[in-house]
Amino acid sequence: LNEAERLERIFSLFREESELCRLNRESHLDSPSGDMRRLLAFGRAISARSGGAFDPTVQPLWSLYADHFAKFPADETGPDRQAVAKAQARMGYRRIRIGPATITLDPGTEITLNGVAQGYITDRVADVLRQMGVANVLLDLGETRALGLRPDGGPWRIGLVDPFAPGRIARTLDLANRAVATSGGYGTQFDRRGRFHHLFDPTRGCSAQYYAAVSVTADRAVLADALSTALYVMPFDAAQRLLKGYPGTAAYFTLGDGRMIAG
Repeated sequence: LNEAERLERIFSLFREESELCRLNRESHLDSPSGDMRRLLAFGRAISARSGGAFDPTVQPLWSLYADHFAKFPADETGPDRQAVAKAQARMGYRRIRIGPATITLDPGTEITLNGVAQGYITDRVADVLRQMGVANVLLDLGETRALGLRPDGGPWRIGLVDPFAPGRIARTLDLANRAVATSGGYGTQFDRRGRFHHLFDPTRGCSAQYYAAVSVTADRAVLADALSTALYVMPFDAAQRLLKGYPGTAAYFTLGDGRMIAG
């Protein structure tokens, strides 16, 4: 609990004095913590390998859509293209510079680590538990990490939610010393119909609509978390190419008609 609290003070978008909020507010952060440097460097690397599909600088787009639908909840068209283009002009992982003692953002750029911080925190808590001698445990801190086996010696069983019926399980996975993360537009929706949600395609400036959900398994939760976000906003062929660059990972794509395809 102490470790999760410590990391929240670094990565939170809602605590004004968190390292992340100070970086967004001032466009620079002197003497950043090692955790901030590591996670931001990891996110930037995923951005480069995914061609910008995973983008820590998507926060201006999030703010635009959240503000728009707060004012016009019944709107069915979303923000106008000019406003979207202005937000996109403030985005891009190359606008982040990580120096020896300072992190700097280009003017107008803001970052969010919501697509990866939960996985990072899950892994850190897992590391703490292992150091304490806890060898068999299932962690759920928004992303899921399984250490060891169940008390009966079998693997942990994880249910993937059906995005079309959130109370139902679409598929069950067996996990042992692995993590799983899921991204789906149903998680945070701006409009009543769910056409506009929090998983943005940075190149198009709108909510991605390729899948209903994407789940990824990997050795560590931080990688599963980042990849599930990146894959969700990529066409299937591009998603497959990205996935092949990470041996030991697997993905499950739920399509709009309810079919699930393993990648």
